[in-house]
Amino acid sequence: MDFLTPETLGLLFAVGLLAGFVDSIAGGGGLLAIPALLAAGLPPAETLATGKLQSSFGALSATIKFVQRGEVNPRAMLPMIACTFVGAAAGATVVQMLNPSFMRDVIPILLIGIAVYLLLSPKAGDLDAHQRIGEHAFALSIGTGIGFYDGFFGPGTGTFFAIAFVSLLGHNFRRATAHTKVLNLTSNLAALLFFILGGHVVWIVGLLMGAGQYIGAQLGAHMVIRNGARIVRPMLVTASIAITVKLVWTDESNILRVAFASLLGWFV
Repeated sequence: MDFLTPETLGLLFAVGLLAGFVDSIAGGGGLLAIPALLAAGLPPAETLATGKLQSSFGALSATIKFVQRGEVNPRAMLPMIACTFVGAAAGATVVQMLNPSFMRDVIPILLIGIAVYLLLSPKAGDLDAHQRIGEHAFALSIGTGIGFYDGFFGPGTGTFFAIAFVSLLGHNFRRATAHTKVLNLTSNLAALLFFILGGHVVWIVGLLMGAGQYIGAQLGAHMVIRNGARIVRPMLVTASIAITVKLVWTDESNILRVAFASLLGWFV
């Protein structure tokens, strides 16, 4: 790893700090961390494994902050945590046998739907609302399902969890973000376990970026506690759009990219 100069490591620390800040508010920190790791010269497998390690520090940091401020009680979330862990472990297992590329067509459409929902529902998530399903049903369906998705593919996991907490359990955005971080940490650790067993983690990079993630997530969680929906809503919309653009732009066969190119063809 001679290419990991002090300057490169310093830049990766800074990226980790910024990614931790963004991720603790609305998710999407991987949009910063993963390209930075690839640009630093890490192979794809090591990039994904090290990315999970560093992002786990951010999720842990934000979780600690939210617990300290009384926004979330992990003990009350044990069924959700268990289901999310099982789902993420299953996803990390299945991804070794199947190609997740088909998800690149589906996920951007879902994320665009979330952005439109937030823009057209300006009051959603401002205050606690009516709970639509029980917490055990939420754990089995959402915890297991999104946990599996995170282990299998991953982009937008935090956004999906947050919207599920708002729309199904009636949480305001502050509480939804706090609960999301607990489940983000759970799914990260489940997937990370498989990467560690595979020997793909670059520890010096993961721990250094993890330190940046920890600091950034503390700052981001503080912003969520202080500002609630005022900061979470626009950040969720931004994260949804940014992840969509990233997935579509990097996949020439993506159905949205093909449709857009065809539409342009009519006018050119």
